[in-house]
Amino acid sequence: MGYYDDELYNGHKKGKRGGASTFFIALVSAIIGGLVVLMMVPTLLKSGYFPGWTALPEQPGQREPVIGGNTANYSVNVNTAIVDAVEKVENAVVGVVNIQQRRDFFGFVEEGTAGTGSGIVFRKAGGKAYIVTNYHVIERAEQVQVALANGEKNVEAKVVGADEYTDLAVLEIDGSKVEQVAEFGDSSKVKVGEPAIAIGNPLGLAFSRTVTQGIISSTERTMPVDIDGDNETDLEVNVLQTDAAINPGNSGGPLVNIAGQVIGINSMKIAKTGVEGLGFAIPIDDANKIIDDLIRYKSVQRPMLGLERPVDLGQVPEDARRDPLQLPGDVESGVVITSVTPMSPADKAGLKRYDVIVQLDDQKIESLAQLRKYLFQKRVGDTVQITFYRGSIKKSVNVTLVKQLMQ
Repeated sequence: MGYYDDELYNGHKKGKRGGASTFFIALVSAIIGGLVVLMMVPTLLKSGYFPGWTALPEQPGQREPVIGGNTANYSVNVNTAIVDAVEKVENAVVGVVNIQQRRDFFGFVEEGTAGTGSGIVFRKAGGKAYIVTNYHVIERAEQVQVALANGEKNVEAKVVGADEYTDLAVLEIDGSKVEQVAEFGDSSKVKVGEPAIAIGNPLGLAFSRTVTQGIISSTERTMPVDIDGDNETDLEVNVLQTDAAINPGNSGGPLVNIAGQVIGINSMKIAKTGVEGLGFAIPIDDANKIIDDLIRYKSVQRPMLGLERPVDLGQVPEDARRDPLQLPGDVESGVVITSVTPMSPADKAGLKRYDVIVQLDDQKIESLAQLRKYLFQKRVGDTVQITFYRGSIKKSVNVTLVKQLMQ
C-alpha cells in the first residue's frame, strides 16, 4: 500500500513559500530604492554629481533634468523700417472730394459728392500748400474739398492745373493747415523686388490713410491710355508695377519706398476676374515735369510736330498700302501723315501727306501712341530726327519742336 512521506512533502511546501516571499521583498525594495533615487536627482544635480547636467527651477508638474544651457526672454521691437517709412509720409496723405451739382428725384439741383480719392501734400510756399492727385479724381468737379490728417474736413481747394493725358492734377490749399510735407524720391533708382508701400483712402474717407505693403514688380511697364473713350489707345505711359493692394479711392495717393520717399503716384488698377496684385503708379520722375508745368503755366508745355489726324499704319487696308502709300512690303508699322498744319515744324521740314513715320531719333515708332509718348518726353525747342518713308524711299529730316497750341 502506497503512502506519502509527510515530512518531505511539508518541507517542499515550506521551500516554495519562502522563495516567493524573498522575491516579493526584493521587488518592493527595488521600487522603494528607485523612488528614493528619483527624489534625490534634483539634489544631486544641484550638487554637481552629474557633470554636464544642470537643474531647472522647479515648475508645477515638471521635474525633468535637461542638458545644460541658459533660458532667456526676448522682446520684439516693432519699430521696423516699414513703420519708420510710413511715419515719414502718412500725415501728408489727404482725402480729395469731388463735388458736383446734380438733380434729385424731384428735379431740384443740389450739390453732392461725386467721388473721392487721395492726394499728397508735396510743397509749402508763400503761405500755400500744394497737393498732387489724379486728374480723374477731380474731373468735372465744380468744387474740390480736402480732408486732412489732423481730422479737419471740407477744406476748400483750388485746382491749379490738370492734365488728362498723364492723369495728374495739382491743388492748392491754405498752408497753415498743413503739418507734414512728403519728400519725393528718385524713381530712376527703383529696383525690382524692393519694398513698396501704398497709402491712400480705399473705398472712401472712412478708410483714410490705409497702408498696404508689397514689392516693386516691374519698373519697365508701359500702359495704354484711352483718353476719349473710343476704345482706341491715344497714349502710352510709363508706370511702376507693384503688388501692394491699390483699390478704388487710392488714386492720387503715394507709392513709397523703404526710406519714406514718394517714388510714384498711384493711378491705375487692373481689376479683372482672376487678376490680383497688379497695381500701377506714375513714376515720380515723370510726374515732376508735369507738376512743375502745372504750377508755373497752369497747363503742360508740350511740343508739337504739326500733324493733323495721323493714322496708325496697322489700320490701313492692304490695298491702300500699295496705292497711294506705295510702301515696301517689309514696312508693317508706323504713323501715316494725312495732313500737315501750315507753317508747323512738320510743314517747314517738308513732310507731306502719305509720308509714313517709322522712327524718331533712335526710337522705333509703331503707332501714334508711341509717337505721342516720345514727343511728350521732349521739351519745346528740342530737335528731333524723323525717319520716314515717302513711297518706297526711306528718308530722314531734322525738326525743331514748338509749343503745342491746344491741349
